[in-house]
Amino acid sequence: MFAAPPAVTAEVFATIPEKYRTRGRRSDWVDVQFAGQEITCFLEGPCFDAAGNLWVVDIPWGRLFRITPAGDVSLEVEYDGHPNGLKFMADGRAFIADAHNGLMLFDPAKGTVEPHVTRDLLEPFLGLNDLTVARNGDIYFTDMGLSGLQNPNGRLYRLTVAGRLECLLDNLPSPNGLVLNRAETVLYLACTRANAVWKCPIMPDGQMRKVGVFVQLSGGTSGPDGLAIDEEDNLVVCHNGFGAVWVFSAVVGEPLLRINSPTGIHTTNCAFGGPDNRTLFITESQSGTVLTAPMPAPGRKLHSR
Repeated sequence: MFAAPPAVTAEVFATIPEKYRTRGRRSDWVDVQFAGQEITCFLEGPCFDAAGNLWVVDIPWGRLFRITPAGDVSLEVEYDGHPNGLKFMADGRAFIADAHNGLMLFDPAKGTVEPHVTRDLLEPFLGLNDLTVARNGDIYFTDMGLSGLQNPNGRLYRLTVAGRLECLLDNLPSPNGLVLNRAETVLYLACTRANAVWKCPIMPDGQMRKVGVFVQLSGGTSGPDGLAIDEEDNLVVCHNGFGAVWVFSAVVGEPLLRINSPTGIHTTNCAFGGPDNRTLFITESQSGTVLTAPMPAPGRKLHSR
């Protein structure tokens, strides 16, 4: 065990305005995930476009919001789906990991969301959750569905730039957020219901072997969700249901920093942005809030406040 790391509290950057809150409607996603509750929005998938705007998805209501650097929120598209993960590409379009439809392609210029890959051969996906993109354009994405410790049937896929779909890992308990290290020799994978982050070495043949647990978390009502890598290759883990984001050292997995949410416990996803790309933007999903926390400069010691 390690000593408790320094702790800071994030600040509110933007909140979904009341005019965009969905009330008085049913959603199958809400019925399963939050039975009996009114969920006016549930934000995940923060990702920046080339102009520096932050985009987030609203899972139960099939919406994508754009947030300007000044924190102004606009609803850009609404469609029949459950968008979860979001990643922009160099051409300005974005891929969406959609729990209802599969891998979708969003074109902001046209305002369209269209199917890209909807199944593995003839087999439907369980329900996609998140994605990350390698430098060569390969897309790694998780197929979570309702998998968990009771039924670890989740999967990790890679869609190559040539269009070949490969199942890299299966029999996974709730595969969720994922991120490549900077050398792209390791993929970190959040297995939410196991409350753990796995380290998945990528071999020279592109396959994954010697997969193991990198960080074992505890507590909370859910588990690790979104992941990110900082400038020093340290791993950032959003602990959903715990109300915190952790930073772990790349070498030994030692906790370096804890970022607490001031608005709720559903700290689901994060992305680096800002002028120096050293500000962490965090979705506190149920409150419809985006939080921010500045990251220390490389080599600087972390202090609590």
